Amino acid sequence: MNKIIKIIVILTFIFSLNFISQAKSSENFNLWLIDFKKEAVKNGITKETVDETMNDAKYLAKVIEYDRYQPEFYEDTYTYIKKRSNKDRVKKGLFLYQKEKNLINQVEDKFLVEKELLLALMGIETNFGKYLGKMDIISSLATLSFDKRRSAFFTNELLILLKLIDQGTVNKNILYGSWAGAFGNFQFMPSTIKNYAIDYNENSQIELKKLDDSFASAANYIKKIGWKKNQPCFYKIELKEGIPAKYLNSSAKKIVNKRKVKFFKKYIKSANTKNLNDNMTSAIIIPDKDIIPGSKNLKPAYIVFSNYEKILKWNRSLRFALAVCTLKDKFHDQI
Repeated sequence: MNKIIKIIVILTFIFSLNFISQAKSSENFNLWLIDFKKEAVKNGITKETVDETMNDAKYLAKVIEYDRYQPEFYEDTYTYIKKRSNKDRVKKGLFLYQKEKNLINQVEDKFLVEKELLLALMGIETNFGKYLGKMDIISSLATLSFDKRRSAFFTNELLILLKLIDQGTVNKNILYGSWAGAFGNFQFMPSTIKNYAIDYNENSQIELKKLDDSFASAANYIKKIGWKKNQPCFYKIELKEGIPAKYLNSSAKKIVNKRKVKFFKKYIKSANTKNLNDNMTSAIIIPDKDIIPGSKNLKPAYIVFSNYEKILKWNRSLRFALAVCTLKDKFHDQI
């Protein structure tokens, strides 16, 4: 009985500390909000928009929890890809394509971006619109802007979103999405909306929860950052032990030490690169090395190309880019 009492006391104490910590964070957040609203007005956003949009902003402790624990940071590559390119995901994508074939083909022809890639991006980002997120985006961005880890980035995103609302480009009443502030079928951040989103149906508003605007915006985005249609993304390979460590990329921040395919062939055991152009620029990645405890230095390994790096611009995760390209290839085999 004494042990049970001790456990209850400890849990009560921990709960009390968490409650006090969250209360303090909320108090500090409200002080930060006052200063942020002044800064927003200085940035040219009307006081009316700032007040209407920010008066209901709240500190969301859950957002900080999500920020510290993302699947890109703990799932091994095999698990991550398998979850996101399984048979059910392929089936749902094929169903959406059959239903919206005319629109999707039209977007592919206009922007010269494969329909399979667009389906893969939507499938992995939101499971084809099923998981758009229910978080209040304004509060999410405000919470992350208030937080110290990436304050400058999220402050800029929040200011951009307020400007889009102020201009009438985005309707503030439908801004519910991911905990990180991403919105719509393809999970666009405010800066992405500003730079790449398109009012494809020409109704004077960008509506990224609708298929026409969202597919066209995604195609415009991926094309403008340099995607090349019908070019390879990656191949899984087996590496020989002698490959110098400097050629092994384990960080998504920047792919370094790129070489022609013919240079890397001497370090590769597998033969599935035999049909590749020897003069294509490539790099080697080992995505598990810096994340998964006890992972092998040379397994899994992939040879990646320019298109792979374009997916990294979309989402700076080695696993995300591998999963997108894997799902894309599965659609290609069936469409």
